[in-house]
Amino acid sequence: MSETPDPGVIELAGKVFDLARQGEADALAAYVDAGVPANLTNDKGDTLVMLAAYHGHAAAVDVLLSRGADPDRVNDRGQTPLAGAVFKGETAVVRVLVEGGADPAAGTPSAVDTARMFDKKDLLELFGAQ
Repeated sequence: MSETPDPGVIELAGKVFDLARQGEADALAAYVDAGVPANLTNDKGDTLVMLAAYHGHAAAVDVLLSRGADPDRVNDRGQTPLAGAVFKGETAVVRVLVEGGADPAAGTPSAVDTARMFDKKDLLELFGAQ
């Protein structure tokens, strides 16, 4: 027997995901500090870090990583936040993720594979790859 989630919880989660997409670092910090899981995922497996990274919000990514978010958590398609940031050309986010421990070889395609695909030599150097 599955439990139906409380509509208030669903509404709150939606709001927090929107904050990640919008890069509202201070608000995200407050919600995570108040008990929202740093690794909260949506119905596609996207974490708050994935959404913030994909939308180019380095400060929001940093806030989440500093509160225990997993930089390598893959979504339902096997993608990592780092590969998403490489794909979107978000170099500042890439640097925050790497400094936060993200593995450039994780995911499918990996951040290294994505950087090769788009001939991003500077990022390949950052990853220590050729």
